Amino acid sequence: MDKPLVSNRALLMDALAGLRAKPKRMHPKWFYDHAGSKIFQRITELPEYYPTRTEISILRHEIDAIASYVPEGAALIELGSGASTKTHILLGALKTLDAYVPIDVSGDFLLSVADDLARAYPALTVAPLVGDFLEDLALPSATDGAPKVAFFPGSTIGNLEPPEALDLLNRLRSWPDISAFILGVDLVKAPRTLILAYDDPAGVTAEFNRNLLHRMNREAGADFQTEEFAHDARWNAALSRIEMHLVSRKVQEIHLGADRIAFDEGESIHTESSHKYTRNAVEDLAAGAGWHVAEFLTDPDRHFAVTVLVPAQTRSA
Repeated sequence: MDKPLVSNRALLMDALAGLRAKPKRMHPKWFYDHAGSKIFQRITELPEYYPTRTEISILRHEIDAIASYVPEGAALIELGSGASTKTHILLGALKTLDAYVPIDVSGDFLLSVADDLARAYPALTVAPLVGDFLEDLALPSATDGAPKVAFFPGSTIGNLEPPEALDLLNRLRSWPDISAFILGVDLVKAPRTLILAYDDPAGVTAEFNRNLLHRMNREAGADFQTEEFAHDARWNAALSRIEMHLVSRKVQEIHLGADRIAFDEGESIHTESSHKYTRNAVEDLAAGAGWHVAEFLTDPDRHFAVTVLVPAQTRSA
């Protein structure tokens, strides 16, 4: 057998650990290569996928309230920036920003978006940072000495397990000169609405989920037959989360690097959890990391919330 081609050793090692585990799992950060980012952009335009349009509506209607927490000369730092679609709402309103720092793991995609933003906002310093926001990152020099406002839209915090979410909030809280954290959270609602958002009739979310297998084939020396894995979205009421799985349609064995991974029929890879929040849950999470919920801004149906967190010691009496 030819030696498998492995171009991404970090992905290979993470996949080996996850697929040897019981139950099998993968971290959702591996969804977002260039192809995955493009597919996710299509998901955000689906009629069933309410989070993006609902969050955009909140940002537009509540931009004055949000802007009041952004100091003059601040650096806006976006975690997992992707296409930076929602960022335009903030950049268009926050005229006194000095810098914008988009952070994303998909380097080529990030740099392309950053170039577009630099052309659209020539007076703004755009300093993209390729990296994983779940790890310690050295912020670019453009942020030195500036008040910092973190921006984490899209309810991506729901993809993190509670300890990961708490760790992220703790790390942001430790940034020097941190002023505020603008955070998007998806709220608990009817399971049918949630399921449709993660299992659309057009099959775009299924394509997004299976792209993880394509990526392991391309970068980690795997040989998944991707259509032999079914996309499955489940509501876990006990943990208040949607779970995405890739379910093996048959007994099969795949190669991963130099290893072999066996699947039983019906065995799944748990690829993503998307936790849904209540206001009390957000407040508890924030308080555990030294933040205070200064704003909890929702749409009329209370499907989604844009929250503004501030360091707890700045809370007014």
